[in-house]
Amino acid sequence: MDAPAHHPGSSATAERRQGAFLAILLVFLRLGLTSFGGPVAHLGYFRDEFVTRRRWLDEKSYADLVALAQFLPGPTSSQVGFSLGVLRGGLPGGAAAWLGFTMPSALVMLLAAYGVGWTAGDAGAGIVHGLKLVAAAVVAQAVWGMAGSLCPDRPRQTIAVLVTVAILLLPFALTQVGVILAGAVAGLVIYRGTDVERPAAALPFPARRAVAAAALALFPALLIGLPLLATATGSHAAAMAEAFYRAGSLVFGGGHVVLPLLERAYVPSGWVTADQFIAGYGVAQAVPGPLFTFAAFLGATQNLPPNGAAGAALALLAVFLPGILLIYGMLPFWNALRHQPRVRAALQGVNAAVVGVLAAALFDPIWISTIRTSADFAVTLLAFAALVWWRVPAWLVVAMTAAAGVAIAAASAGT
Repeated sequence: MDAPAHHPGSSATAERRQGAFLAILLVFLRLGLTSFGGPVAHLGYFRDEFVTRRRWLDEKSYADLVALAQFLPGPTSSQVGFSLGVLRGGLPGGAAAWLGFTMPSALVMLLAAYGVGWTAGDAGAGIVHGLKLVAAAVVAQAVWGMAGSLCPDRPRQTIAVLVTVAILLLPFALTQVGVILAGAVAGLVIYRGTDVERPAAALPFPARRAVAAAALALFPALLIGLPLLATATGSHAAAMAEAFYRAGSLVFGGGHVVLPLLERAYVPSGWVTADQFIAGYGVAQAVPGPLFTFAAFLGATQNLPPNGAAGAALALLAVFLPGILLIYGMLPFWNALRHQPRVRAALQGVNAAVVGVLAAALFDPIWISTIRTSADFAVTLLAFAALVWWRVPAWLVVAMTAAAGVAIAAASAGT
């Protein structure tokens, strides 16, 4: 666990903080390079890394953190990753987690804006396909493990199944928020006044309430102020920041939901062409990490300055900032809130609903877009068994599955 606190002004503490920043950065950089499959797959990778392997927090605390991120607008997996970084290293740790997880895909999207392809040829396509197969195995592992610990009785198993069915039959962005709210109500009704679960361990987020409150206040201030600034100055940079900030503020349900918001801001205005938008979207489907990094492509490829690397950086900061402000603003209050008896009762239903959300996403979009042949299923089953039963290190499973993807691609090309 975290090292004991030291005097803030000591050089030893400064060195320790620098070491923590680097350690967190490297952990999330590896995840940013290998976490294919979208936001739900990312949550599976985080669970394996930080609950199972590193034990930064327990299963219930992790589920509570995911539930909080699900309630807030913004990219859920990036918010959870940022929170894990804050848990380990304060605000610098959160910045390290965000940077490490985001930069690999952001750099790929920037290179794509300059016309550089990275998945050309059968080998590149095979690697991408193999990494998507291991993402399916990771999500299946997460559903398997979380269902066992978070749905131990019939009411919660029923909630998880009903949530899965609802999301599959009503595939709308707000369905995910609605089923989690319904899970909270069901948990409150079923478990109110009972001591069905011990409280999850307190999460020592090193975030001061005053700073968190300032972050919460800054969120609506920017949402209102950026359009006024863009109108008053006529600056394209301000208009661009406003468009990305607004998109990041209104997204529930993962990165795919942000795409129509960005399309309405960028294509009709002529900042990018429809063909450029579609091309960038295609690249975004093949990169690891958060889909929000599609913003880097738009910021770089637009026909008005700032574009290029400067435009990509501004777009990334603007689209991620709303979700980061909200999650950071909530962290110091979340421990106290989630230990209230009524909130604990509601969280029993919410956590069961989260399992249902993961199960639905395992089928759509992960399974139906990835498992195309019997060979795909065989490789995914082997990867799942390696992770769950054989305890093979995740990095080795990723490497072997990527190699299997290349072999599948080569076999398909030869037929």
